[in-house]
Amino acid sequence: MLRIILINFLPNGDIMLTQSKKEYFREILSQRLNELMEEADKTINEIADLKEESPDFVDQASVESDIDFVLRIRERENKLIGKIKDALERIDQGNFGVCEVCGNRISDERLKARPVTTLCIKCKKNQESKEKVIGL
Repeated sequence: MLRIILINFLPNGDIMLTQSKKEYFREILSQRLNELMEEADKTINEIADLKEESPDFVDQASVESDIDFVLRIRERENKLIGKIKDALERIDQGNFGVCEVCGNRISDERLKARPVTTLCIKCKKNQESKEKVIGL
């Protein structure tokens, strides 16, 4: 039996991710997205429960501080939700795992550690070096 295997190459000659690896990353990203969305739903209920007014100003200040803390965490998670959706879109478009700066393939190890990444390790290090120089 003859099997034909299609291999897609990047312009620089790197081999693109296989379909099975794309599905692997799609599953990881989708699962994380679902977890974050569930947490967001819980937050709405938690805030509603916390907001019950207290006649004690100290208690009220403590509650508002707790709410502020939870909202800051959810804001960071909301940014991550956007990055996950972008990564899923890149999988659909066929450019997931390709560095947006140099066009090289991002290593599997890097993608496993940070599946939402858009930069290979070399370009990320260059970016961080530039940020360090300008003080970001």
